[in-house]
Amino acid sequence: MDKVRFGIVGCGNMGTGHANNFLEGKINDAYIAAVCDVNPKKFEFFKEKFGDTIEYFSDAKEMFESGKIDVAMICTPHYIHPDLAILAMDAGIHCIVEKPAGVYTLQVKEMLKRAESADTIVGIMFNQRTNPAFKTMKAMIAEGKIGEIKRTNWIITDWYRTQYYYDSGAWRATWVGEGGGVLYNQAPHQLDLFQWIIGMSPSKVRAFCHFGKWHNIEVEDDVTCYCEYPNGATGVFVTTTADAPGTNRFEVTGTKGTLIYENDKLYFKELAVDEREHCLNASSGFSKPECKPTVEIEIDPYNPRHVGICQNVTNTILGKEELYAPASDGLAGVELANAMLLSTWLDKDITLPIDDQLFWNELQKRIAVSVPREELIDTKVEAQG
Repeated sequence: MDKVRFGIVGCGNMGTGHANNFLEGKINDAYIAAVCDVNPKKFEFFKEKFGDTIEYFSDAKEMFESGKIDVAMICTPHYIHPDLAILAMDAGIHCIVEKPAGVYTLQVKEMLKRAESADTIVGIMFNQRTNPAFKTMKAMIAEGKIGEIKRTNWIITDWYRTQYYYDSGAWRATWVGEGGGVLYNQAPHQLDLFQWIIGMSPSKVRAFCHFGKWHNIEVEDDVTCYCEYPNGATGVFVTTTADAPGTNRFEVTGTKGTLIYENDKLYFKELAVDEREHCLNASSGFSKPECKPTVEIEIDPYNPRHVGICQNVTNTILGKEELYAPASDGLAGVELANAMLLSTWLDKDITLPIDDQLFWNELQKRIAVSVPREELIDTKVEAQG
């Protein structure tokens, strides 16, 4: 195989975004060979840009079994990510699953179980992992530069959304259509990085999710979560789609110093001596460990993002490199989101790994009373006469 043939499933915003990267020649040794969507109107962009040089399908299974593609890019609403990935694997097709890997852990685990026996590559679109700042943070923590982790704190509130945004899609912001809100649409990358960067997942969470607090929606649009880790460290994760101008600051404190990511810059506050050593051996009750001058870590300005993940999957298929973001890594973020919702619904601490069936049962209660967005829109129109 000299060229990898990509097929896009779901021709909305993400699908067209990926297509543009291929059109601009940003992914080497790969091209778009087919697209699939249940709504023929979504083909307009592709027919204008690609014409009859690609194949058009209304059924994903048919596209997977057509022999026209080597890898499927799954860009559909969240609930069907795992089902489509399984269909692709069954047809011997590689795939890239958009974030999140799914809505609930039971379906993600089913996908990953199938992946264990599949002779195909299954990646996930964790394009934030290509950010040089985050890669540097992960490397420095793994090398022990900040010592034993004591505390994490991520405030990610700079993705403001209006009511118009939520009303723009029938599947948005409903339990039946999306399965969640800010934790599933905006924050999946941060929920991944929150664990991937430090190499450790929380063992317990206590979350406070507010549902439709700032928008006329069913799902969460404001979240504050307290975390505890296996080594005794603690953390806080805060996110919302209602703060303006918003903040994006990730701080990780260890016994040897603190890493701070903010405004696309990375800073290191390094201690001259390990805090634990200083604390236990100091001869004064108020002396702080000496802190060296804060250093801005120089990072590579190039961040390939989506292009980087597509190129990596292409290269992996061609045997040139290893998979950077395997789908198996997608479970941790979904489980953390599930734990935050479960903690709020049950008003208690949740230990991880979570009870998969318990979360599923609680989600079904919300789905049972969920109002599809088409009905909400119709009701609004009728109320206005």
